[in-house]
Amino acid sequence: MEKQRSLEAAEFKHPNKIGFKDGLGYALGDAANLFVLTYISSYLKVFYTDVLKVAENKITTLLLIARLWDAINDPLWGNIVAKKRPNKDGKFRPYIKWFSIPLGIMAMLCFVNFRDFTTSETVVLTMMYITYIGFGMMYTTINIPYGSLASVITDDPEGRTLLSTFRSIGAGLGGAIPLLIGPMIIYSVTGTNSEGVAVKAADANGMLTFGIIMGILSIIFFFLCFKTTKERVASEEDPKVDMKKTYKGMLTSRPFVVAALSGILISGQLQFGSLNQYLYKNYFENTDLSIIGTIANYLPMAVMIFFMPKLVKKFGKKELCSVGTFFSAVAAVLMFFVVPRCDRLGSAPVVFMIFTFIIGFGYSFVSITNWAIITDVIDYQEYKTGIRSESAVYAVYTFCRNLGQTIADVGGMKLLSAVAGYDGATMGDKGYIPEVGDGILFVCTIIPAIVYTLVFILFKFGYPLSKSKLEPMYESLMKSRGTVEQAN
Repeated sequence: MEKQRSLEAAEFKHPNKIGFKDGLGYALGDAANLFVLTYISSYLKVFYTDVLKVAENKITTLLLIARLWDAINDPLWGNIVAKKRPNKDGKFRPYIKWFSIPLGIMAMLCFVNFRDFTTSETVVLTMMYITYIGFGMMYTTINIPYGSLASVITDDPEGRTLLSTFRSIGAGLGGAIPLLIGPMIIYSVTGTNSEGVAVKAADANGMLTFGIIMGILSIIFFFLCFKTTKERVASEEDPKVDMKKTYKGMLTSRPFVVAALSGILISGQLQFGSLNQYLYKNYFENTDLSIIGTIANYLPMAVMIFFMPKLVKKFGKKELCSVGTFFSAVAAVLMFFVVPRCDRLGSAPVVFMIFTFIIGFGYSFVSITNWAIITDVIDYQEYKTGIRSESAVYAVYTFCRNLGQTIADVGGMKLLSAVAGYDGATMGDKGYIPEVGDGILFVCTIIPAIVYTLVFILFKFGYPLSKSKLEPMYESLMKSRGTVEQAN
């Protein structure tokens, strides 16, 4: 009997099986997302403090208000998308075509130096609010449909892993380019320190130029994503979504709650990592370390991408994420204790990069499989409740990630100011000042140590969808959707 089942499984070909073209097309979408999101997440705070010379407390207020609006906007847009009827382009792909240009334009406007046009602090702050909140709204209009798109490109578990893997490739490309190339354009030399080392500061024209480049690339890649993807899993022609029941199902779903909490922490840590720009500039006094740090962070993922589909198939996503986050947690804890005890301009940068590489290796298991995990969570909710609402689930998950970014942004700026004593008005064009630089190092090592430890605990002890539990769920859903009969 077992032999017969194995033969049947080997002969079964999923009707919605996908290949390289769909994977590549989906990857282009996340590259488009990350071109603008990474640039804004990593450098907009530097632009606000060092170019616009805005006080840190005013920046944190802006970030809080923007996220409060996200708390309304994200679920609202998720509801709109969930209730939309599909057209000839599908249910989710049209949003990519409609909103890619507005998103690119808003990303460019975020880096306009409004002090060139006005001396009014009120006008400058108003334009900051309009451009930043406008960017967030445009990002939501695409990101929720884009994330939901994976669940309708295919319902084949192997295809879902393929999409998540390719999405990680796209994220790596879109995230790496701003971090690798950006420092070459956005910083300019302003002088030398007492040891003859060049001191670099943010350049207003360079930051706007690079913002325009990222915005244009984002638009191009989104249109390529639209052209090269296809929705294979049918959506309801007249969707009637009970959002109250849908949200209740999420809040009572252990897999969703754990995924949401881990999303807050992971997204928060990624955002908090943008403070490393201050670390490179005002502790190591070498902004080029940003490029090395990006390589150390992304290289492990670039290598692991080739092995992840087979590893997932053999061991399972939960199992791999638990092992990976363990490595990240241990490395982050050691970073907190070891780096402050190294020579600042000698061994410290090397040690910091080694730990960054190890953290990147562990996190690669999470980053590559993360979006496949979310589709598993969507499937689990359908399996338990009979309700399938990709966009609503993804909207709430997106909000959780935004919440993590908010906590990181607001908390990071508070720590940068209160603990490290950083003030952009006086520190923008300076290098290392002991009491400030040492405080930045403390902040940038202790927080990752705490966060990665918590992520490990969540995946190891909280997330319930192990490989053995997913297999019967997939089989049950295939039968309920008629996929098995369709294939036969």
